[in-house]
Amino acid sequence: MTGTRKKTVNRSFAKRLLDKPYFLWSALFIIAPLIMVAFYAFTDKSGAFSLNSFSQIIDYLPTILLSILYGLVATVICIILGYPFAYLLSKHTKRTQRTIVLLVMLPMWMNFLIRTYSLMTILGDTGVLNGLFSALGLLKTVDGEAVPLHMINTPGAVILGMVYNFLPYMILPIYSVLSKVDNSLLEAAQDLGSSKLHTIRRIVLPLSLPGLLSGITMVFVPCVSTFYITQKLGGGQIVLIGDVIESQFQSANNYNLGAALSFVLMILIFICLGIVNYFDDGKEGDGGVVI
Repeated sequence: MTGTRKKTVNRSFAKRLLDKPYFLWSALFIIAPLIMVAFYAFTDKSGAFSLNSFSQIIDYLPTILLSILYGLVATVICIILGYPFAYLLSKHTKRTQRTIVLLVMLPMWMNFLIRTYSLMTILGDTGVLNGLFSALGLLKTVDGEAVPLHMINTPGAVILGMVYNFLPYMILPIYSVLSKVDNSLLEAAQDLGSSKLHTIRRIVLPLSLPGLLSGITMVFVPCVSTFYITQKLGGGQIVLIGDVIESQFQSANNYNLGAALSFVLMILIFICLGIVNYFDDGKEGDGGVVI
């Protein structure tokens, strides 16, 4: 008994020891920054307690709503593109799946800035697409000269940048869940007379809901808070809340307002995550019944 108790104590001590780096990391890079944001948000330039920064947020309410709108549009497009792709991917052989997953992840190995700059090269007035359209004679001509199609510095370019950069974060969680779906459930549904569409709606979709909700979270949150995409693909003409926060910290040196905006954005994101988690509760075991 003494030897067993000693092994249990040693194992418990080793477990606590292994947990320490994680807690240290969380304290330094998660808890401490949040405390600093809260401190600046609830103080003024002199360090005294103040809610003046929060009173200015009402002026940025249209920007916050615009950011949420762009995030929702980009997330919906990622769902439309990502879900069918992940579903079809899960039906391939394991070898093909590994190859395609590698191709999906390949752009993520490149720097975020490089990916965004590549879109600038593609969408520019003298970019790749306009050059291709000109070669095919698809551009409108004025006085014998082709007028380039203006795609850069538009809302469409910003949303395209969001979709391009964050689409893998929608595909991979959905694929991870769909690849584990038991094919016997689908075969049983078809044996009972269920059509493919009905099987997808009643079995595949409910079983894949945890992955879908994870993908929505992983796409919507960075889309709402992004600022580099709007700067490069929006040309400063489209300002989202991430741009405002970045300007307050970098240009205006108004840490208090920037922190207050960050605090409000963080609360909004937590609300969205709470809604997602609410629909995610208890869904892992559902979806295996054909009605």
